Amino acid sequence: MGKLMEPSTEWREVVGSDEAARHEQQAAQFVAMQNRKNEKYGTGRALHRKQLTGLRATFEVLPELPAEARHGLFGVPQKYDAWVRLSNGGFNSAPDKVPDIRGFSIKVLGVTGRGALGGTAPSQDFALINHSKFSSPTSDVFTKVVTAGASGPGEILRRVVREPRLVPKVVAVAGALKAPFDGFATHDFHSAAPIACGPYAVRVRVLKASDQPRPEANEDWAADVYARLPLSHEVQLQFFTDEASTPIEDASVDWPTPYLTVARLNIPAQQRDDAFDAEVEAARFDPWNALVEHRPLGEVMRARKVAYFASQQNRAAK
Repeated sequence: MGKLMEPSTEWREVVGSDEAARHEQQAAQFVAMQNRKNEKYGTGRALHRKQLTGLRATFEVLPELPAEARHGLFGVPQKYDAWVRLSNGGFNSAPDKVPDIRGFSIKVLGVTGRGALGGTAPSQDFALINHSKFSSPTSDVFTKVVTAGASGPGEILRRVVREPRLVPKVVAVAGALKAPFDGFATHDFHSAAPIACGPYAVRVRVLKASDQPRPEANEDWAADVYARLPLSHEVQLQFFTDEASTPIEDASVDWPTPYLTVARLNIPAQQRDDAFDAEVEAARFDPWNALVEHRPLGEVMRARKVAYFASQQNRAAK
């Protein structure tokens, strides 16, 4: 893991004066896309629509953590029940072989404390993907590329003709989609954007449980996971040190700081359970379902708060 670089509490968020209006507009675009896809694929999320499976797990906070990590969920050693949702990131129901962003979401149950959205935290959620950073620094370009992509290659081309500055971002998104992926047990998953850890700022990583991929795993990602159970993943934090190398507001930068293991996610042997799958699918996995000590940080996370809520309300209405 290497020597832990000195964490800093000198991080800052920078909120644009027009940000709230832009985020509302973006959320409306995602809801419109969600409704179009509902007509074809049935009711579901705007993105990460295809749930591969839901898994029961435990989330075990480790003892003797350094002081900078001992905040919120990681304040004291404790074991929690947890749910895991594995998903393909697209807005459709494509076969598992199709290149995609993969989602690994965790809902830690039984937490106590004030919530990032006010009141009491319903859970501590981590929404992770198989990339350590986002393809875009902010939500604006991401929204344009994704919503254009949902309408097909022709709309992407028209959008690029109107806004040539999108070309490198379209290329970056295409590259991310085609990045090698060999399975949920054999790949690391990242928050890719920061959250608070008390007075500190961190990104989160779930470390792969195995170094032995199977060539046939992409036929059925969930079947590959069930064949490997039980699994144990290390949960790690990566700390903010300075704005130049670990920026809060630019989600496209890979933080170079080392990781600190703070917990273990243990997924025991279990059989697929259709009723539990349905319960997990109906649940809300949202990085803003969080303790106030772990509130999401940065423009991308602030945009997600608005977009996730709009999508969830739209799902509930259907």
